[in-house]
Parts: sequence; C-alpha cells; structure tokens
Amino acid sequence: MKAEPKFYFSLRSPYSWLALEELMSRHRDLAQSLTWVPFWDPDRTMLAALQQAGGGFCYASMSREKHLYILQDVRRAATARGLSLIWPVDRNPWWEVPHLACLAVEREGRMPELAVALTRARWCEGRDICDPETVEAVACDLGLDGAQMVASVSTPQVRAAAVESLLAAYQDGVFGVPFFVRGVNKFWGVERLDAFASSMGAQPAESADFTVPLPVGGDMGHAGGCG
Repeated sequence: MKAEPKFYFSLRSPYSWLALEELMSRHRDLAQSLTWVPFWDPDRTMLAALQQAGGGFCYASMSREKHLYILQDVRRAATARGLSLIWPVDRNPWWEVPHLACLAVEREGRMPELAVALTRARWCEGRDICDPETVEAVACDLGLDGAQMVASVSTPQVRAAAVESLLAAYQDGVFGVPFFVRGVNKFWGVERLDAFASSMGAQPAESADFTVPLPVGGDMGHAGGCG
C-alpha cells in the first residue's frame, strides 16, 4: 500500500457514510490527498486468501444491544447533519461485490467517486448495493463500465488487490470504520475526523453542505466496528 495517510471506509457502515459526507463537505482538500482503502467482511474464500497472506480480520460481531443503540445513534447523527436516512435491509449480502468494484477503478483515480455513489445509494436511497444490478446501474450513472465493475468480483487481479487491502487493514490494526491512519497515529470513528484533519494541517470548510457530490473524474488518490 502507498505511504500516504489512509482512510479506511466500508460501504456497509453508517458511520463510514457519515464520515464520508463530512470529508466531502468540510474537508474536501484532505479527501483528495488520502489513500482510500475499502474494508469489509470477507467471504470464506477471501478470508482464506487473507490468512494465507499472513493476515486476519480484526472485527467482532456486535451484540443485539449495540445494534439497537446504533439504530438510534445513526438517525440522530444523520438528522443533526441534515442528511436523509433510509435504513437498508440486507438479504444475504455479499460485500465483495461493491467493494471490489471500487478497487477495480482505483487505477483510474475514481475509487472515491464510486465509493461515494454506492454509499449514498445504500444509506440515502436504501438500495441493495450487494445486488450486481444495483452496482452496475450506479457505475453506469458515473459513466463507468457497469458490467466490468460487476465482473471485477471474480477478476484475479482485482481479487489480489482486495487481499492487499484487507492485509493493509490488518497490519494497521483496523477493527472498525471509519478509520484514519497517519504513520503510527490512528483515529477511529467519525467524531475523530476533525482531530485527524488537524493532525494533517487541514482546516474545515467554513460552511458544510452535505449534499455536494464528488466531482466526476476526480483524481483522489462492515461490519464497521464503531459503525
């Protein structure tokens, strides 16, 4: 992985969504300087490949009580930010589908763009982003090859990059998202974003507009523990 400061995000996590919105509205310049790294629950095949590479998955399933709390907490946080929330219903999710699609466009510098679009499709529209048809539609709306994005889940080169991403997360001690890393300094949770930005010398925008989309073609480059 690159040596730049990193932003670990998960398309599954509502807290990752909130952090992403704040990055794009209050810390856009910082967002453009980060290496974005997807983090997700690997399926058995991916987990086996990760373990073979010397890594593991540092996440423990949350309790029912924590889950119920998060339902309340995320709605409060979204309301406070002026964001509309539609809680998605996951049916047999396969998280490789959307996350590997993001990795497939990394070389083009469009991972953040696709990550933003898929995150909003999930949390603002309640769409099933593990459904290949949804991923294809979202990608096509961005002018990407939707069919290729869906096919990336079985593309050897992309799957190898996926193992590298999860291995980097393991090596950085990522146990939840959002997770920001700058050298040995780590910042976990959306409420740590300003502290991370400050450590980078970044100043937040004077006003926050949480509806501003990521520019098309911008070159920027769970389970979710705290989310």
